[in-house]
Amino acid sequence: MARPAQTSQKRQKLIPVVARAFAELGYRRLTTAELARRCNLRENVLYRLWPDKKAMFLAAIDYVFDRSVETWQKLLKDMPDRKTAAQRLLAYEAGHLGEFGLHRIVFAGLSESDDPEIRQALVRMYSHFQTFICEQVETHRDGGGKSPEAALAAWAIIGLGTVTNIGRELGIVSAADRRKLMEQVGQFLLDGINAGRRK
Repeated sequence: MARPAQTSQKRQKLIPVVARAFAELGYRRLTTAELARRCNLRENVLYRLWPDKKAMFLAAIDYVFDRSVETWQKLLKDMPDRKTAAQRLLAYEAGHLGEFGLHRIVFAGLSESDDPEIRQALVRMYSHFQTFICEQVETHRDGGGKSPEAALAAWAIIGLGTVTNIGRELGIVSAADRRKLMEQVGQFLLDGINAGRRK
């Protein structure tokens, strides 16, 4: 039996493949046989890494947040700018939101939210996103500290991203309009309703 550290390393190596498979086929349609094929493993070896398909799906939900924050942190480190971190992240997402299809994992999870474990994984993921975005909004607003308005703005930004991805999936919002939505409405949410009064 593999040592826990080796198991963890193998999971980390394979989770992008697992997540991509769930993003493409969803939770119900994807079989563990197909997952094993994509991971280039026998099915019994895959089960040594995760006990069942649901555990693999839960790991994929966690990966959605981890991958996003990893991307954002690299962007902020590699691209210093006069704009605030929140503005840089918003500009990045305006051009790249949904390009990896990870939102499909979330959409698949929402259709399974009557399962307590999947529901909890989604709650955790959304809470992490909201906390991270709220911190960026607060810092953007001159580090004004925690405020209910910034917390609500963070939820609204998450909602904006969701609507934008729905528009992408259904082909009802063009790429140019998705960009405008993220840039213009996102900037309004970042600045907040009191922005005019502060100037």
